[in-house]
Amino acid sequence: MAAPGTLRLSWRNLWRNGRRTALALAAIGLSVALVLVYDGVLRAYGDWMLETITGPMVGHVQAHAPGWRKDRAMDRTLGGVSRVVAAVRRHPEVAGASARIYAPALAARGEEGFTVIVLGVDPAAESGPMRLLPGDGPPLGGRRVLMGRPLAEMMGVRPGDVVALVGSAADGSIANDLFIVAGLLDSPVDFVNRQAVVMDIGEAQELFAMPDEAHEVVVHARGAADGNALASRLAALPDLAGAEVLGWETIAPEMRSLVDLVEIVWVFVLLLVFVAAAAGVANTMLMATFERTRELGMLLALGTHPARIVRLVLAEALALGVVGTVLGCVLGVGVVALTHRTGIDYAALTGGGPSAISFAGLRWSMRLYPTLSVVDVARVAGAVIVTSILASLWPAVRAARLQPALALRA
Repeated sequence: MAAPGTLRLSWRNLWRNGRRTALALAAIGLSVALVLVYDGVLRAYGDWMLETITGPMVGHVQAHAPGWRKDRAMDRTLGGVSRVVAAVRRHPEVAGASARIYAPALAARGEEGFTVIVLGVDPAAESGPMRLLPGDGPPLGGRRVLMGRPLAEMMGVRPGDVVALVGSAADGSIANDLFIVAGLLDSPVDFVNRQAVVMDIGEAQELFAMPDEAHEVVVHARGAADGNALASRLAALPDLAGAEVLGWETIAPEMRSLVDLVEIVWVFVLLLVFVAAAAGVANTMLMATFERTRELGMLLALGTHPARIVRLVLAEALALGVVGTVLGCVLGVGVVALTHRTGIDYAALTGGGPSAISFAGLRWSMRLYPTLSVVDVARVAGAVIVTSILASLWPAVRAARLQPALALRA
């Protein structure tokens, strides 16, 4: 570690050419700030993707009867589902769990019938931000259902209308009844909007002869989770013995690729900043050592050990990197904090347009909220400081290997 005297001397040496040092600090600081802002945006992208994928429909983990995902047969169900859901909810890594029923049926308001999927859900567990149902929607139960808005428009159905549902129950009997459309649904999931009639899971179990049974149990983890790892741990629960328990990465591998792409882009951007920081520091230190060739040669002639020269140059680079990094962190974190409050509306930035887009069957919001963690800031700051030191090794070694006689003639 450099002695306090070496640090003070290195700091004074940096400001012997104040303009060059100021430009180097500005370059390093701006690079750090841009990386932090971009990191905040990329983290927002990653969180946004993961939340959109796992929140409304897929969940972090799903449990089904073996073979149900292949044929969606009505009689492939999980039995004792209330006990299963209760056991999963007790797991310390689980934030919530709920059961669902998927039943094909015909829906009709008049003589014309439409093919729909009756989706039986637990309204309390499925309601809220980034969930299947809005938190302020009309209540389900009591023969009241919700219908996706596009489906209702196609059928000519309005809130308060009565629709008939006819399908096949799990035991092979005919399931039919009349239901009141309590409201129209704008879900983040296209399938729900275009095909689903959503009802309380208790009524769905009664309608389709599925007492305490369900086709799927959806699990949401506490925070961002490795779905496959959590699925392995949940599969060991006695209540899920024999069930197919899968993480979201296995259920939606194409979405896993999208999340991985964000990490790859972040590494690429970080490499660019390393190059920029290294070039700035190396250029500054090379120019500083060239300008002080005679001075360094005199120090060597007076008996200064070459290692002291190396420490002096490295201390200058360290001071340059630390100050530039601090300035960049202050600026970058400030920008991210400001945009985190308001969000970045990409629809407005592109001249207006829809507030959400549909992709892969999901509705993706066009507003992102950049965010940073302490680890993000420490990782960028540490990387830039280490890069600054490494970039100064060549100028430091060159200065230490000067021949005093030749240096004094320079």
